[in-house]
Amino acid sequence: MSRAGTVLLSIGVVLFIALIGWQGFGSVASTLVTAGWGLLAVAAFHLLPVVLDAGAISVLFSPLERDVSLRDALLARWAGESVNSLMPAGQIGGPMMMVRYLAQRGMRARDAAAVITVSTTVQTIAQLIFALAGVALLGGSDTSVRTGVLIVIGVIGAMIFGFYLAQRRGLFGRATRFASTVAARFSAKRDWSSLVTRAEAVDTAVHEMYRERGKVAASFALSMVGWIVGTGEVWLALRLLGHPVDWTDALILESLGQAIRGAAFAIPGSLGVQEGGFLLLARLVGLPPEVALALSLAKRARELLLGVPGIVYLHFVEKGWQRRRLARVPEID
Repeated sequence: MSRAGTVLLSIGVVLFIALIGWQGFGSVASTLVTAGWGLLAVAAFHLLPVVLDAGAISVLFSPLERDVSLRDALLARWAGESVNSLMPAGQIGGPMMMVRYLAQRGMRARDAAAVITVSTTVQTIAQLIFALAGVALLGGSDTSVRTGVLIVIGVIGAMIFGFYLAQRRGLFGRATRFASTVAARFSAKRDWSSLVTRAEAVDTAVHEMYRERGKVAASFALSMVGWIVGTGEVWLALRLLGHPVDWTDALILESLGQAIRGAAFAIPGSLGVQEGGFLLLARLVGLPPEVALALSLAKRARELLLGVPGIVYLHFVEKGWQRRRLARVPEID
């Protein structure tokens, strides 16, 4: 882990512990215990939006890519979320792992990178619209909270717009050429030409994919449905915690909570920030603070229940792929 990543993780851990301690470890734990084995149901429900997100990825597959299927997209999505939730790689580790996974399944690397780049872009756009729906449902609630959330949405929107423009202008090729220029100042031994060529091929694949407007629209629609269905996780968790809310309040908590979490993408797992976001939003829907933190911990429990097996699965997949790759290398007498 980089020094910056260590610092951000440390900040998240301190914030997480401080928020739980502020409300009282005992009260939060007793509220969470109310759900009991119901936390398994929360984890199982989360598979629904994961399947929808996998569908949003698979619709972008080219008909020529016969080596990959919805099953591969589902496993890639599961693995990517596991990395984002549990590994200290910010929010970039998951997409990179998904690209690698699809490439190992037989998809061309340039196409895998293009699919994950475009699907991640449209998913984030869908998330912004989902968050705006949550703001609209706030109605006449606390204007300071609404203003703060709108600022967060605006920042994320500006970032994703910049990311989209960079894609249209050759993001990967330009980034690789810049890296090669910087590297050449320190060492002239490495030839970057082949790497630049591969990066430019990814840019071409991304441009071609955006021209497939029907596929991009379908990916966006599935991502949007995935965010909406994900509201059920909050609704179910709060019922199990003994503090049921209606669907509107659940949507407000999920949409705005995800926006706040997304703004803290640099902190591994958005640790501490997610908890603070739920504390901020809880009073808008009449939830006690300890219940808000218990809800966040229920989501953390779901991340562990699905993420740990995902990391273990990735470990064995990687070992298997390395073993097959070495077996293909001819022995030299």
